[in-house]
Amino acid sequence: MRQLSFVAALGLSSIASAQVPFSRLVAAERDSANWLTYSGSYSAQRYSRLNQINARNVASLKTAWVYQSNGAGTMETTPLVVDGVMYVTEAPSTVVALDARTGRELWHYDPGIANNTGYIGGARSNRGVAMLDSSVYVATLDARLVALDARNGAVRWSTKIAENAKGYFETLAPLAVDGKIIVGIAGGEAGIRGFVDAYDAKTGKRMWRFYTVPGPGEPGFETWPDTSSWRTGGGATWLTGSYDPQLNLIYWGVGNPGPDWNGEGRPGDNLYTCSLIALDATTGKLRWHFQFTPHDTHDWDATEIPVLFDGVIAGNQRKLVAMANRNAFYYVLDRATGEYLVGREYAHQTWAKGLDAKGRPIEIPGKLPTTDGNLVYPSLQGSTNWFSPSYSPQTNALYVAIREMGSHYYKSDAVYQAGAPFMGGGERALDGDSASGAIRAIDAVTGARKWNFPIYSPPWAGVLSTAGGLVFAGTNEGNFFALDATTGASLWDFQTGGQVRSGPMSFALDGKQYIVVASRRNVYAFSLP
Repeated sequence: MRQLSFVAALGLSSIASAQVPFSRLVAAERDSANWLTYSGSYSAQRYSRLNQINARNVASLKTAWVYQSNGAGTMETTPLVVDGVMYVTEAPSTVVALDARTGRELWHYDPGIANNTGYIGGARSNRGVAMLDSSVYVATLDARLVALDARNGAVRWSTKIAENAKGYFETLAPLAVDGKIIVGIAGGEAGIRGFVDAYDAKTGKRMWRFYTVPGPGEPGFETWPDTSSWRTGGGATWLTGSYDPQLNLIYWGVGNPGPDWNGEGRPGDNLYTCSLIALDATTGKLRWHFQFTPHDTHDWDATEIPVLFDGVIAGNQRKLVAMANRNAFYYVLDRATGEYLVGREYAHQTWAKGLDAKGRPIEIPGKLPTTDGNLVYPSLQGSTNWFSPSYSPQTNALYVAIREMGSHYYKSDAVYQAGAPFMGGGERALDGDSASGAIRAIDAVTGARKWNFPIYSPPWAGVLSTAGGLVFAGTNEGNFFALDATTGASLWDFQTGGQVRSGPMSFALDGKQYIVVASRRNVYAFSLP
């Protein structure tokens, strides 16, 4: 009764009027007052066109409100804001609706995740929700997809995606596309066979599935010469993709092959692991793919966010998709065809001499995992990871949270057992003074470095850029800060008191711009006095 009476006391009008049809999602980049998808818009630029808070006045930024969650783990959520209502997730898979003016709870939904729910190779976390029409969608740690009434959190339907007992789980924010809810799957360290799914937004019925590890007779199966290795081939799809409505293509990153560090039992390139795939949104058919790290043995997932933008390459205007990859190389591809256009090292690495004319890495011999351990940069967490970059059309820069760290990679035998780790080795990361972090601005078209802002330790927080000429980011030590988007100069900072391991976002309400970030178990909203 507490939920219902509290909502009634506030008045249902703002929630009842919240509607996010597909047409509104297509136009999300122009709807600067709201934040309608995990990455802000289908292009995944994580850029706010609001400029009330800017480089001249950001030093005056103050806390507007703080929401203290009841979750047991660190929040990794990026909130959605729709017409004055904010939707956040708490660990492991709870959804909470807040009054965006005050941070007061309107309703919450707890899916009842058991304490023994498996999450091999992951964390007991959730990164956010999707919204379409009047429903909110959450993917749960025990591998369900649930549709909730946006007004009160009531369950409209719940669909089982996969068997959690076999190592499958969910931590991503779904993507809503034209009557469909798109999700990937986590569990690449458990010998799963990865996939991307589309579900009917109204009924929860599965509409299509694309397997990221092809089976017999499917294109790419020849890259798994061992006749059985594809069954436990990995290829998890555990982070949200992006979408081009004009091309009707979904772009999704694919994780490492299994077992992670011992590639002897899976010879070949192991498609479509460590790749970016472009899928027809209507049918789920593969339109193109690009593999960043063939036959990966370092756990360098390509699950980083694919960022869409338009730019000039060799004098021609092109539709582009870019990825700062976990393997320390930055890539620009034609997003209509998958053609490789640009590749450049953006962080320290010791495993490749560079990329060839088609973007394939020119590997340095002797860098594979060994029984005694082999030191290679970057570490298994990569030069960056799941936390989002940001692209600013104002500066034509991609802002990336950088992890400068190496690992000793070890190889061992791997025997598959359903629901158990299937890694074939391990790693020991370099810690302390040898590891560091940065927020790095790189030219989005060329990959050239523009500026570098060093931070104490390798970060786990995403980046937000704004039309106010600002870049917001956070640290493991609890610092949330703003940089000048052009120069990288420090302009403002705030100590949250807990690790920042989430994606900042921005919205506007009643003529006031807010910057929002989750830190540990709290959500902070900042505004000008």
